[in-house]
Amino acid sequence: MRARDLGIRIGLLPTGPLNAITDVPGVAVGHATLIAGDGPLLVGQGPVRTGVTVVLPHAGDVASEPVFAGTHTLNGNGELTGLEWIREGGMLTTPIGLTNTHSVGVVRDALVAASGRDAPPDRPRWSLPVVGETWDGYLNDIDGQHVTAEHVFLALRSAAGGPVPEGCVGAGTGTKAFGFKAGIGTASRVVDGDRGGFTVGALVQANHGARRRLVVDGAPVGEALRDEARPVLPQPPPPEGGSIIVVVATDAPLLPHTCRRLAQRASLGIARSGGGGENSSGDIVVALATGNRGLRPEEAADVPLIAEVRMLNDHHVDDLFWAAIEATEEAIINSLVAANTMTGRDGITFQALPHDRLLEVMDRYGRGPRPDHPDGG
Repeated sequence: MRARDLGIRIGLLPTGPLNAITDVPGVAVGHATLIAGDGPLLVGQGPVRTGVTVVLPHAGDVASEPVFAGTHTLNGNGELTGLEWIREGGMLTTPIGLTNTHSVGVVRDALVAASGRDAPPDRPRWSLPVVGETWDGYLNDIDGQHVTAEHVFLALRSAAGGPVPEGCVGAGTGTKAFGFKAGIGTASRVVDGDRGGFTVGALVQANHGARRRLVVDGAPVGEALRDEARPVLPQPPPPEGGSIIVVVATDAPLLPHTCRRLAQRASLGIARSGGGGENSSGDIVVALATGNRGLRPEEAADVPLIAEVRMLNDHHVDDLFWAAIEATEEAIINSLVAANTMTGRDGITFQALPHDRLLEVMDRYGRGPRPDHPDGG
């Protein structure tokens, strides 16, 4: 179930065919989901509610054929490895991994190992994997570090185009947002479709936000549902905040500085849905652009002296900015709508966002189910 299945339309731009990050040609997503055990927390034994998600920018080997990329940090109480080299060199040279806070190292090392499998035996490969995290310790035995390299390899093997599983899957298995169960969400937008156009897609690992601030298509859903479907906690409620990782992809020919600007605009999608980059939140965005294929890594033996690239003129970039904003906003709402109620360690339960009540609130504020906007949104 997704927001548009309920008749909720966010923004004005048209979506891609799948309304997913995989609408960007070549982009693939894979998950490994870990769910095991119930009852009291026994560190190292469970209960386990976590996983791994990977995003591949194209069907080739990204280490041999990197893509331009940029990043933006709204608030830095989180981790996305490899950011300094993206900022410095402007290229993404590995798949992007997502997991829980205490498994970043395992996922990073597994991506190094996966990359090294394709390296010539006499020439070790250099790799700085990009791995993001959010803390799923309310439901998951996070200190048990149950994610292994095999789970990363499974996510890589399962990575595919097409529809993307959302909600309680992969790195979103144990996450929550705005006091509801959340997880992985995705969406896409198409700009300049009458001239061939470009696609912008977003994928989020949502684990952030205060209940009262949740906004859906402009309707104050969180305030209206402030006292409903509350989490079951044997301790005081979690602090407001949390974290969100956003991956933005586009097939537009963007240079690194414009990728950074695109990542910056995605943070406005976080804000439009009620996120504020609170002090305890890690809100980090990485944006990649596949519109310049055939780039070579700097250490390649056959790297040319001059690389010819294409660049979208800034005069035409505003629609891409709005595409990133709308896709991120809708991806967050999809992460909530798609998630199911989940009970984790010590009986802690986060309830699903109730669809019937969501629609009642949307209707009350004039944002109820409606057909596609005349211009496609």
